[in-house]
Amino acid sequence: MNRAPHLIIPAVLVSISTVAYAEQSKETAIIEQITIEASPTANTLPVGTFDSPISNLEYDPRVDLQSRNMAEAQADVTIRGGIFENTGFRVGSATLLDPQSGHYFAEIPIAPQMLTGASVLTGADNALYGMNSSVGTVSFAWKPITTGGSVSLGAGSNDFNLQTIHAGVSTPLEANANWRIGFEGEYSHSQSDGSIDFGDHDFTRTSGRVQLTGSDSQTDLFYGLQEKFFGWPNLYTPFGVNETEDLETQLWMLNHKQAYATNSEFEVSAYYRKHNDHYVYSRENPSAFQAFHETQVKSLAVSGRHAQTKSVAVNYSAQYIEDSIDSTTLENNFTSRNYFKLSVLPEYTTALASNQQLTVRLGAAFDNTSRDDSELSLIGDVSFNTQNNDDTERTLYLSYAEASQVAGYTAIGGSESGGLFRSNANLKRETTKNLELGLLLEQQSWQLNSALFYRKDNNLTDWTFNFDSSSARFAQPVNIDTTGLEFLATKQFDNAEIIASYAYLHKTETYGAENIDASFYALNFPDHRVTLGAIWNPTDMLEFRVDNEWRKQHNNALRRSDDEALFTQLTLKITPATLQNFFITLAADNLWDESFEEIPGTPGRGEQYTLSATYSW
Repeated sequence: MNRAPHLIIPAVLVSISTVAYAEQSKETAIIEQITIEASPTANTLPVGTFDSPISNLEYDPRVDLQSRNMAEAQADVTIRGGIFENTGFRVGSATLLDPQSGHYFAEIPIAPQMLTGASVLTGADNALYGMNSSVGTVSFAWKPITTGGSVSLGAGSNDFNLQTIHAGVSTPLEANANWRIGFEGEYSHSQSDGSIDFGDHDFTRTSGRVQLTGSDSQTDLFYGLQEKFFGWPNLYTPFGVNETEDLETQLWMLNHKQAYATNSEFEVSAYYRKHNDHYVYSRENPSAFQAFHETQVKSLAVSGRHAQTKSVAVNYSAQYIEDSIDSTTLENNFTSRNYFKLSVLPEYTTALASNQQLTVRLGAAFDNTSRDDSELSLIGDVSFNTQNNDDTERTLYLSYAEASQVAGYTAIGGSESGGLFRSNANLKRETTKNLELGLLLEQQSWQLNSALFYRKDNNLTDWTFNFDSSSARFAQPVNIDTTGLEFLATKQFDNAEIIASYAYLHKTETYGAENIDASFYALNFPDHRVTLGAIWNPTDMLEFRVDNEWRKQHNNALRRSDDEALFTQLTLKITPATLQNFFITLAADNLWDESFEEIPGTPGRGEQYTLSATYSW
């Protein structure tokens, strides 16, 4: 299995499922498909609602999640000092797109039980597999369905209540025992009055899929529906108003993964996504300003790896997207667009010694849309891997990757003369150049990831604020140079695990306008950030999980809270020996009642405590 050196995936909470494909011929070796699920956080479930694919990313050292209300309400996921629209979400081979705004990229109506843990793609891997996401991609794969399920009930502070049920069944086909058919479904609901005043929520998700697996393939047909209502003071504006959003997201997806020959495979994904958004500026005075949007996206994507010989292979990815928007606030005719991207990354691997391997990848990506200039981007990296007899491993890599993307419709297709959200029709294609040096050290019980990178963003679309204007924010282009340093270490003991990280960011920015007092996103980043997580099993009955995050945020004129913050999530799981397949969970988030504004001008979340009971079969 080839290592992707740009993925920071610690060796914690690792489970490995191996599928040995049937022997196809005497010349074709058996292929093993190894799926490693690794969590860089101690906790895997949220405290204030049911879990989603982006749950607990706020404690993930690989990303910076800036939430409104809570992560599952409205999550802006940023990577390495980028902004929310620089981060893509990929399922199978396809990046899920919302053409209105990157605020809705993370609206993914898929039960996490159906997906592998998140892989964070940066550098060359993001340039290869990402789509309209110039800095990073959070990538998921479809799990094989297994027979079993669980039901959970929960209650907590702020009148919180939770109900969720999940079940799956997989059985061999009578006609051919080499094929299996599976069915999986899930229903989840939660609501509460909110951890602060006017921070209530009411969420429901229903999802299901049918799966057909063979000795060398897996096919999934999925449908999901997610409905969310939530409120929050200053949700998108800094004017002291209690705002609300009502969202409905539907997703149909067909995915097929096929292995062939030796170390070769491809994956085809097709989806249809429909997203409705009803935004109310003031819940006390709804007639003051409301906005309705409906976006539709159709997409077809393919990615894979073809091994020509033991030394030569070709990595590739392609995706086509058609989208449209029906909006009450967009004023020009920019309401539909087609996108196309093709990436090809040839790979050459050679052994320098019996335990040393050098891998060189060099290729390019081509981006184009029906409304914007095309862009050709260079992708390349070199990695040097050493595996020692004492079960230690070292990987040193150097990569250079270019990527590009175009702005969403809210940034480019709305009013330029007034209103709450002022667009800019002159925004051009954004381009990114990333140079990165990294070192990965591994032993059986510990791992250290480190990376030093320098990134140039040109014509990055940011949202800015001017204290003398009645508009809440302006779309403005900015050129930014970002320098970053990352360390992530994990250590496993007999009955405990520890995850620790440190990240440093420095930015130099040049805006195309002078009347800018503050930045909501591009300059909303931590100069320093530390995370510390731990899992401890003192007995078979008790399990403690704790995640901590400390940050020193870059100064922002809009932020009314302190620039320093400490967040803690603590969970106690009790598994009574007398009750089989049953456990109780006590959980607390924001244990110190930290009031830090993750989005400048938007109040931070409050404390949340929950008690839940789960029965599985």
